[in-house]
Amino acid sequence: MRHRKKTIKLGRTSEHRDALLANLVCSLIACKRIQTTVQKAKVARSFAEKMVTLAKAGTLDARRKAVARLRNHDQVKVLFEAVAPAFKDRAGGYTRIIKLGRRASDSAEMAILEWVNYVPQPPKKKVPEKGKAEAGAEAKGSEKKAKKAPAKKAPAAKESKAKK
Repeated sequence: MRHRKKTIKLGRTSEHRDALLANLVCSLIACKRIQTTVQKAKVARSFAEKMVTLAKAGTLDARRKAVARLRNHDQVKVLFEAVAPAFKDRAGGYTRIIKLGRRASDSAEMAILEWVNYVPQPPKKKVPEKGKAEAGAEAKGSEKKAKKAPAKKAPAAKESKAKK
């Protein structure tokens, strides 16, 4: 019986699982939103929330513990300086999981794991500027002239060969 055994093993050894979770949480810190399977997202959510709680303490001991678990000094720095202050007034529940449906290749349930305060930016529309549009038109015109010029030279060369 597995009573009171909370660890979700994910079919990996403990070292592999620890490395996977560290990588997922570092990616979450860097990108603010990651796409993964539902089971990995649930395990990574627990780990990420523990790291935010450590970062909110802000002590040297907490920073050392975070580095020991995440194995990435740069992401720990971002965690302590950017992520944790954003959640200073929040008691918990720093992440959310949004289910996406099944993956086409192997039918695994997919999900997005993101910070609660993350607001995705809409994609920027490309608006042609006047200067760029005019420059593009001039370039097209010069290309046409360049294409016509060799065509005129080619028949002239044939005529000179015919005269000889």
